[in-house]
Amino acid sequence: MIKTLLENFNPEVNPVIWLLCAFVLAFVIAYHTFPTILYVAKEKHLMDEPDSRSMHSNKTPTLGGIGIFLSLVVVMTIVGAWLNTKVLLLVMGALTILFFLGLKDDLTVLSARKKFIGQLLAALLLIIFTDTRIVGFSKILDVDILPYWVSIGFTLFVYILIINAYNLIDGVDGLAGSIALLIGAIFSVLFYSSGALSLATISVALMGALIAFLRLNFSSKNKIFMGDTGSMIVGFLLAFFTISFISQSQTNVDSQYFRDSPALAFAMLFFPLIDTLRIFFIRVVILKKSPFKADKNHIHHRFIQAGYSHVQTTFTIVFINLIIVFIAFNMLHLNLNTQIGLLLIYGSLLYCAPFVLKRVFSKKGKSVKV
Repeated sequence: MIKTLLENFNPEVNPVIWLLCAFVLAFVIAYHTFPTILYVAKEKHLMDEPDSRSMHSNKTPTLGGIGIFLSLVVVMTIVGAWLNTKVLLLVMGALTILFFLGLKDDLTVLSARKKFIGQLLAALLLIIFTDTRIVGFSKILDVDILPYWVSIGFTLFVYILIINAYNLIDGVDGLAGSIALLIGAIFSVLFYSSGALSLATISVALMGALIAFLRLNFSSKNKIFMGDTGSMIVGFLLAFFTISFISQSQTNVDSQYFRDSPALAFAMLFFPLIDTLRIFFIRVVILKKSPFKADKNHIHHRFIQAGYSHVQTTFTIVFINLIIVFIAFNMLHLNLNTQIGLLLIYGSLLYCAPFVLKRVFSKKGKSVKV
């Protein structure tokens, strides 16, 4: 009876229930895994030591990526029998490469060169064996279809950019996890709407794992960081979702987002990308130093320096990014170049707004005291 039921089961008949089960499974696995990781990390003294760049003052475990990885792999293994096995296996293979590289970096030290090579290898697995790549610029600056090898090279660049841009925003409690949760939720809806159930399943599984992680990442007593293990895994998945969304849209003329997918993807990833662009400009042009030398000039650092708490910083940034995405979805009637140009303007202004408001209220507070 069970065999017959399994053979005749089709997740596409009840996709909402299927996705809900994947979400719950990922959440439950991560929820019950993190306490064990915390216990082992404390017993074996696998803790992050605060330094001059740290935003925390206590020793904290940085192995949250283990719980995220485990929940994702279990979900993809279980659902693989009913969905696109090839894609799921390749995603698991890529995540496994990044998992061990990140774990080594969290426990000891891994050179930037080795991490870069590992990221390239993981990205190439997906690009070559699934042919999921950005095939063109959708008429951005009048450039449409790219030659095959240029397309592969540009897609690799996008993977590396997103993975490392995401890693750079992991500096305030809950920020990286909350941004990924927002982006994952949007991609889940987009993939579900387009019938890409395999991609939607991975998206909701990531959401389930991140919610379980954020519970402890925001905690004051049992805090845990995702570490390089988590940031590389999550960053890679966000890059994979982005490229899959753009690729599916560009190769389907009937897609609702045939010409607009690059602008929508940029809007979803606006915060990590604009922060990376800003930090490189400050380091290279203003400070005249290596763009890879860490400092406290990130946008989230500026929020903390302006007087916002970690929680206020995280929720303000996530809320602004949500507004940016909402505006982007309401500008699809415009030319793609216009969409991107306006996105840069209103996105930058929105991230300046909290600092202006802080100064205004500070001045009013001083006036009232006088």
